[in-house]
Amino acid sequence: MADPATYRPAPGSVPDSPGVYRFCDGHGRVIYVGKAKSLRARLSSYFQDYVNLHPRTQTMVRTAASVDWTVVGTEVEALQLEYTWIKEYAPRFNVRYRDDKSYPYLAVTLSDEYPRVMVMRGQKRRGVRYFGPYSHAWAIRETVDLLLRVFPARTCSSGVFKRARQMGRPCLLGYIDKCSAPCVGRVDAEEHRAIVEDFCDFMAGQTSRFRKRLEREMREAAAAQDYERAARLRDDIKAVQRAVEKQAVVLGEGTDCDVIAFAEDQLEAAVQLFYVRDGRVRGQRGWVVDKVEDVTTGDLVEQFLSQTYGGESGTAVPREVLVPALPPDAAAMTEWLTERRSVDPSTRGGRVELRVPQRGDKKALLETVARNAHEALGLHKTRRASDLTTRSRAIQEIQETLGLDEAPLRIECYDVSNLQGSHIVASMVVFEDGLARKGEYRRFTIKALDGQDDVAALHEVVSRRFRRYLEERTATGELAVAGGPEDEPGGEGPYGEPERGGPQPIDPETGRPRKFAYPPNLVVVDGGQAQAAAAQRALDELGIDDVAVCGLAKRLEEVWRPDEAEPVILPRTSEGLYLLQRIRDEAHRFAIAFHRKRRAKAMTASELDEIPGLGETRRRTLLRHFGSVRRIKDASVAEIAEVPGIGRRTAETIAGALRGPKEGGP
Repeated sequence: MADPATYRPAPGSVPDSPGVYRFCDGHGRVIYVGKAKSLRARLSSYFQDYVNLHPRTQTMVRTAASVDWTVVGTEVEALQLEYTWIKEYAPRFNVRYRDDKSYPYLAVTLSDEYPRVMVMRGQKRRGVRYFGPYSHAWAIRETVDLLLRVFPARTCSSGVFKRARQMGRPCLLGYIDKCSAPCVGRVDAEEHRAIVEDFCDFMAGQTSRFRKRLEREMREAAAAQDYERAARLRDDIKAVQRAVEKQAVVLGEGTDCDVIAFAEDQLEAAVQLFYVRDGRVRGQRGWVVDKVEDVTTGDLVEQFLSQTYGGESGTAVPREVLVPALPPDAAAMTEWLTERRSVDPSTRGGRVELRVPQRGDKKALLETVARNAHEALGLHKTRRASDLTTRSRAIQEIQETLGLDEAPLRIECYDVSNLQGSHIVASMVVFEDGLARKGEYRRFTIKALDGQDDVAALHEVVSRRFRRYLEERTATGELAVAGGPEDEPGGEGPYGEPERGGPQPIDPETGRPRKFAYPPNLVVVDGGQAQAAAAQRALDELGIDDVAVCGLAKRLEEVWRPDEAEPVILPRTSEGLYLLQRIRDEAHRFAIAFHRKRRAKAMTASELDEIPGLGETRRRTLLRHFGSVRRIKDASVAEIAEVPGIGRRTAETIAGALRGPKEGGP
C-alpha cells in the first residue's frame, strides 16, 4: 500500500480546466479513470485528510502509486475520453456493467453484397444493423418467418448461398416465395438491397406505411380482377398485422425512446433497459454491476449511458432517454448523446432529450421497468446464494477476516426495530451453510426499556437467547420451551442439525431438538462497534467464550469487532461481505415486519375495545365510517345508528360508554 502523499501533485501543477485523470498502481496499471469540470478541484479531494475519505476511496488511493491527467476543451470531450480510457484499460475501481444473460438480436448484414437477415449474439460487428434485443431466439425467428412473406430477404448462410449459386437451383424458401432467390438471379443486388432496406424500415417502426401500401395494391389487384394476387396481398397484410401485434403498445404512435431503471443495494445494482420504437416495446435488456465505489443513482446513470451508447458498436441512440435520476453533468451528457446520434447512420440525427418522467404513461412505463430491475436483482441474488462454491468461499472469507478457529457454518444475526422508542422489538435470523433456516427465526418483545436505546436492547436480546441456550443445555428431563409469548417462532421449517461435539438436547414430549440448544459459530448484530460490544458483553456475563461476535454497519458496510477500535473493510466484490449483508438485511426485514405487526395491533386498540357487545367487525366498521374514536365521541346517537350493523340500542350504548350516561341522548 502506497502513501498518497508520496505521489500527490505539486501545488499549482494541476490545471483548473476540464479533463480526465488516471490513477495507476505500482506496476503502471490503470486502476481508476475519472473526469472533472475542474481537474484541480477534483484531484485535491483525493488528497485531503485520509480519515475523511470514503473507505472505498481510501482503498483506491492507497492502492495507487501515481496519478496523471489530460486536459480537454469541453466537458463533452472529457466524457468521450473517459469512456475511451475505461474501455481500453478496464480499471478495477470503475463501475463495470455485465449482461445478466446473453441476449439474441435480429441482425441484418448490410455490408454484404446480398445482405442477410439472421439471429446473432455476442459482440456487435461493424456494417451490421441490429434490432432488439429479444428475450428468446425463437421470438426472432417467429417474427422473421411472418415477415418473409412480405420482405423475401436472404436468410441462408454463405455456404448455402454459394452452393445454390453453383447448382443454379434455389433452396426451399425460394420455391415457397419466402426468399427472392438472388442466388439464382431472380433479383439483382440492387433489387435485393431495396427489399432488405424496406425490411429494416419496417423493423425500425415504420409499419403503417407498408400496411397502407399493401392495402392499396390489394385493392388495385382486386379491381383488375387479379384475385390470386389480391388474396396473397391480403395474407401479407395479416402477416404484417400479426408481427406488429407481437410488440406491446405502451406509448403514443411515433414515440422512440429508451427507458432505463435501476434496483440497487449497497453492493450491487441491476439495470433494465426497454427499447420503445414507434410506441411499442421492441426489446429488453438487463445488466448487473458490482458497486466497487461509492456512487449515487445519478452516477450509475452517467456510467451506464456512456458504456451503453459509446463506441462504434454501441446501442443506437433514440430521440428520448428516460432515466430515474439525471447524471451530475446532465447538459454535457445530453450533448454527447446528441453527437452520438448524429454520427450513427441508423438514426436520422436530431437532438436527444434526457429526462426523468414526472407523470403520465412514461412515468408508468418507468415504474414497470423498475419492477423488472428489482426482479432481476432478486433473481441474481438467488442464483448467487444457491451456488455451493460461492457460499463456501463466502464462509471461508468471513473466517479469515475475523480470525475464527473454525468456519462459521451457523450464523445468527440480531436487529432491533422501534419507532421513536415505542413498540421496541428485535429479531434473530439463522443462516446455516450460507442458507436461511426460517424455521429457527425468533422474534423478541423488549419491555424493560424506556426510550430508544438499541445498544441496551441488543444486550437484552442476546442475553435472553443465550440464557435459554444454557438452560436447555443443562436440562435433563424437564421440558424447556424454545418459544413463548416473548420469543415467538419465526415460521415453520426444519430444526437444527445435531450439535457439534455431541448430540443435541431433545424435547422429551415432542422428540424434536430444542432449537435454542444449538449455539452459533458467529453472532452478527446490525450496527457498529457499540452494538458489537454490547453483544460481546452479554456473552461474557454468561461465561460463553466460544461464540464470535461482529457488527455490520449499514452506511459504509464496515465489519466491526467488539474489541477493536477500527473496522475491517472488506472488498466490495467480496463474497463474505455479500453473505453478511444478506444476513443483516434478512434480520432487518424480519424485525421491521414484527414491529409493524405490533404497531398495527396497538393502533387498533382503543376505547371501543372496552364497550360490551361491540365485536371486532363492528369496531372496524365504526372506525372506517368516522375515521377516529374522537369523531365517534362527537357524533350523535342518530349519526352512530346510521352506520350499517349498528342499531339504535347499540348506538346508545356506544355513546354512553364514550361520553358518559348523561350525554347518551341525541
